[in-house]
Amino acid sequence: MTIEVPPWAAEAVRALPRPLLFATVSGAHLYGFASVDSDLDLRAAHLLAPEEVVGLRTGPQTLQHMGVRDGVELDVVSHDLLKFAKLLNSRNGYVLEQVLSPLVVVTSAVHAELVSLAPRLVTRHHAHHYLGFAATQEKLYARTGQLKPALYTLRVLLTGIHLMRTGRLETDLGVLGAGLLYVPDLIAAKREAEHGPLPTGAAQRLATDVPLLRAELETARDSSALPGDVDSAAVDALHDLVVRTRLG
Repeated sequence: MTIEVPPWAAEAVRALPRPLLFATVSGAHLYGFASVDSDLDLRAAHLLAPEEVVGLRTGPQTLQHMGVRDGVELDVVSHDLLKFAKLLNSRNGYVLEQVLSPLVVVTSAVHAELVSLAPRLVTRHHAHHYLGFAATQEKLYARTGQLKPALYTLRVLLTGIHLMRTGRLETDLGVLGAGLLYVPDLIAAKREAEHGPLPTGAAQRLATDVPLLRAELETARDSSALPGDVDSAAVDALHDLVVRTRLG
């Protein structure tokens, strides 16, 4: 079953009270296991006017909106371009996935430049993000035994391994988990219900595979061909993009 992004998603994110530079879909839709009752997670970057940055009365660096439309729960978060650029330059896997998400709702020339620059800002230290995120989800799974954090644990570890080995971002668990024969059953169960139970036998497989995947990510980090530091020319280009866009 394919979960479609609602046609009104662009209208929903454009309701934020600042000009948008881009908006993409994140969360379970991006990860390939959205359920019929999943939230729609929209992530964006907006642009504050120059006077909202240099004056005494500064504008909102982060905008948020939560609501319900056509029975779908919305979770909209947008950062000002400067804040987004700083996060992108800080080994932050969340914003890396947002700017490179293939599920584009709103785009612009600035978005295109961010997409072009983002791969040059990836280092082997991004593994720390994925190891940390996986540890959080694994603890949640251990406490609740629920399917959702189990899926997030697998997705995060596999994304990190793929990034360390190839330098390319892949977030779809259906693609990443092709070598784990039980993953399609987990995804199918999740698509039926947001907080459904684990399929029979999955807990034992996860108990074996999660520690192995964690060790695999650590090994992939240590042997990665990715640089240890960001490309300084890419940082300069990102700085220039922020300045040009703000003053323009």
